Amino acid sequence: MGKIYFISDCHLGAGTLENPKDYERRVVRFLESIEDDCDELFLMGDIIDYWFEFKHVVPKGFTRFLGKLGMMADKGVKIHWFTGNHDIWIFGYLPEEIGCTLHTGPEVVERNGRKLFLAHGDGLGEDSKMLKFMTGFFHNRLCQRMFRWIHPDLSTAFAHWWSRKSRLSGNEFPEYMGEDKEHLVQFAKKQIREGFEPDYFIFGHRHILLDIMLSRKSRMMILGDWIMHFSYAVMDEDGEMSLDQFEYGDVEEETRNGVSIAIF
Repeated sequence: MGKIYFISDCHLGAGTLENPKDYERRVVRFLESIEDDCDELFLMGDIIDYWFEFKHVVPKGFTRFLGKLGMMADKGVKIHWFTGNHDIWIFGYLPEEIGCTLHTGPEVVERNGRKLFLAHGDGLGEDSKMLKFMTGFFHNRLCQRMFRWIHPDLSTAFAHWWSRKSRLSGNEFPEYMGEDKEHLVQFAKKQIREGFEPDYFIFGHRHILLDIMLSRKSRMMILGDWIMHFSYAVMDEDGEMSLDQFEYGDVEEETRNGVSIAIF
């Protein structure tokens, strides 16, 4: 039995990336480095910055990444794709082409003798009425059908403009705010108080690296991202989890907010 890997928030194709193909190559190089000992790969949401499947059209790009996933699946690696708030509209195409299992909400799974609560994390622990409205709107089947009526060039351009505008505002990925203010930490603690105490809570979404014990039994990890941190989690055959960061090529080390990262 091999290892189990978890990555989140690659945001492949994002308009704010200086060189989107370089970022994609880095993710692919990571996949190449793990494929020989990887039994399962969990993609924990916002892997692609924008994705919408029309009936006969899918977004261009991501060929290196999707091709590598397909090759790994052909080798027997079990791939799980959790939709996030940027890649909500994955339907049948990617699961069929890659051979992955699609998850559209939180899941509880057992691996290597450990119980895991897995979710991208958007909306969990947040009481914002606007957020709940937007989430319901984006997941509504009728709204999705109506969105298909818009020409792909127009809808894709609008989606990338919206994503870029959000990032450039500087408010999308705040630094760690402390246990009492982090919605995902508060969500996990509430689950424990109500009697649900898995060995691990695994989240993406927040773009921070976090590894904390919430109780004597439950540990929580936020996976960082592949924009700044190039980070991932791995579970070994004994059920032990660790967070790490991927480096390749000629890189130099820089410390940001107390975290050592590799940069080009």
